[in-house]
Amino acid sequence: MNIPSETTAVEELGAFTRHEPIAWLNRLDRIVGHIVEVPAALLVLAEVVILLMGVIWRYALHHPLVWSDELASILFVWLAMLGSVVALRRGEHMRMTAVVGMLSPRRRAFLDLIAIGAALAFAALILYPSVIFAEEEIWVTTPAMGIVNTWRASALPVGFALMILVGAIRLFRVGTVRDVAMALGAIVAVIAVCSLLEPLLRPLDNWNLLIFFVLGVGALVFLGVPIAFSFALATFGYLALTTSTPTLVVAGRMDEGMSHLILLAVPLFVLLGLLIEMTGMARAMVGFLASLLGHVRGGLSYVLIGAMYLVSGISGSKAADMAAVAPALFPEMRKRGAKPGDLVALLSATGAQTETIPPSLVLITIGSVTGVSIAALFTGGLLPAVVLALTLAALVWWRYRNEDLSGVRRASRGEIARAFVIAIPALALPFIIRAAVIEGVATATEVSTIGIAYTVLAGILIYRQFDWRRIYPMLVDTASLSGSILLIIGAATGMAWALTQSGFSSSLAELMKNMPGGIPVFLAVSIIAFIVLGSVLEGIPAIVLFGPLLFPIARAVGVHEVHYAMVVCLAMGIGLFAPPFGVGYYAACAISRIHPDEGMRPIVGYMIALFIGLVIVAAVPWISVGFL
Repeated sequence: MNIPSETTAVEELGAFTRHEPIAWLNRLDRIVGHIVEVPAALLVLAEVVILLMGVIWRYALHHPLVWSDELASILFVWLAMLGSVVALRRGEHMRMTAVVGMLSPRRRAFLDLIAIGAALAFAALILYPSVIFAEEEIWVTTPAMGIVNTWRASALPVGFALMILVGAIRLFRVGTVRDVAMALGAIVAVIAVCSLLEPLLRPLDNWNLLIFFVLGVGALVFLGVPIAFSFALATFGYLALTTSTPTLVVAGRMDEGMSHLILLAVPLFVLLGLLIEMTGMARAMVGFLASLLGHVRGGLSYVLIGAMYLVSGISGSKAADMAAVAPALFPEMRKRGAKPGDLVALLSATGAQTETIPPSLVLITIGSVTGVSIAALFTGGLLPAVVLALTLAALVWWRYRNEDLSGVRRASRGEIARAFVIAIPALALPFIIRAAVIEGVATATEVSTIGIAYTVLAGILIYRQFDWRRIYPMLVDTASLSGSILLIIGAATGMAWALTQSGFSSSLAELMKNMPGGIPVFLAVSIIAFIVLGSVLEGIPAIVLFGPLLFPIARAVGVHEVHYAMVVCLAMGIGLFAPPFGVGYYAACAISRIHPDEGMRPIVGYMIALFIGLVIVAAVPWISVGFL
């Protein structure tokens, strides 16, 4: 699931330098790849087995395994770090190349070296602090298993050390010694200049937030540095150069951000999405919807909107949702003349639209940090997504009102009936997932394992489409995509902590509390704030940071907490999928294998449609609370 621009730029670099990697360097890369990928794949498999055992022993055998969550949490940090290394080796970390793509091939390829070098630089800077952090964890033991916490925390220094090795190999495989020296020299020069400016930066107080988290992050992102490393470098620089906080705090905050057990749903739901695609279940669902709507103008776009609504209820992970739907639907849409940019734009828009559909990871996080009933959030989240789906459908109708369907045949009633029968096992999966959570069979994290077991059985026994040879590559792909997502969350958690310590978050909350205008103004400011936060901090860290501050204010001004949760969640979804900063957009591009630049223009209309739907949800509380 690579972002095409990086591979393209690598090829261009080889073209203008006439550089061929040394044979032994290629061999070393393959060896390191096996050393990292095999454990990462096994960790994904182990997490599935451990959590599924926990469900079976607790619900079926009535004998809970008290150590299952603890062991899963320990292995999860290792999975996140090794997955990040795999993603770095493959060039799959999310990055923005809209500005870089406008440059000449030589400059674009040189900035690719800068991007790799920046990742290597952060890994080198944080390596020693992460070692100290792991050593200090020796005083902490896990309650159930009695294991010294250093075993878990050691994932960070090991992962960063492997990133240095992998980054160095990539640099010299991509560029000549001269090009690599120039790129690293430029990075070292920037670090040296920043260090020399330390005496001038410290007296600036909160102006440093603008320098590091707006100008610094913005510059790194626009230069094509991966999002996670842009956040991490800015946070490290802010703490090291403007505060007296030890830099091992960065490692600690990243560890905290990546180790929440609830985030284990990310790799498991990503794997579930890949299995749904591989077993043909996604194709069965999409085929049924296409038989109903494929003959109308823009029909497959409506199918994409509906399929994302259904699949979102299965996975709860936007990356998994998109991975399940796009491969099954995009080939036919391309045959009908859909442009790649419009495809990825609509996929991103539907990702934002389905943020409130249970089991949404953001809704679960809101419930956990604010005390709002998760069952109420799940009930309230279904209808707001329908409202946004209708606004997207209205735009699709307008854009495709003149589509030529002369070569498209309408499905007969018999064909629709057959497609429905074939799709029944697939259509049942969202209801099984929701029922397992609501009835208390499994937690929101564990329920993915039930979905995985059901999908495997359905693929083998019903659809007879299960390629065992694809399991290992799928496990590695899951680790890579999950690692790139989790590293962003870890880096964003560190940045959120820095913002909290600076007093910015509490100042923002106080400002919003004292604004005149009552509920309408409060909701309007919240929408704007969370669109920005969703694009910069990503949903879960933003909620962890601002949820406990703002939800009490919402209650104080008279906003129902479930209504406010829907508004906040949808606003963050728009921010998450709106370029140029929204990392969800780049995930959609990576999964679709479409260049990010192609979707920049088409996505504007979809974002406007989503915003209109959000305003409707905010203005009509009944949409969120009418069925509670």
